Amino acid sequence: MIVALALLLQGSPLAPPTDWSALQQVPLLRRWEPGEQVTAFVRDEVRAGRCATPDTRRITVDLVVFLGAEGQVRRIVPRAIDCPTVEQYASGLTLRAMRGNVAEVPAAGWYRSSITFEWP
Repeated sequence: MIVALALLLQGSPLAPPTDWSALQQVPLLRRWEPGEQVTAFVRDEVRAGRCATPDTRRITVDLVVFLGAEGQVRRIVPRAIDCPTVEQYASGLTLRAMRGNVAEVPAAGWYRSSITFEWP
């Protein structure tokens, strides 16, 4: 059953690509940067040891975003960074930042994005 589901998802357009390097960047109308309050959650996760990262002042989450033909977000998949709470947090922030902020896209499909959290 699980194998059948995996095979079904392979052919699905909402299954994320394995190679993200060739994807275009999400075309945003306005650039968005995480503020101090947003970054505080990530900083606290890192300081609490819930994220396996060598850098104690910065963390970047790469994401792929499936955009519909009208630029609407259909799916967001974060790259695993061994910190599930921050991966999901970054996905939610990305969704919020993209609402009404995606420029015209040539076609529905996968695009890439990233979000970097930095703190003193």
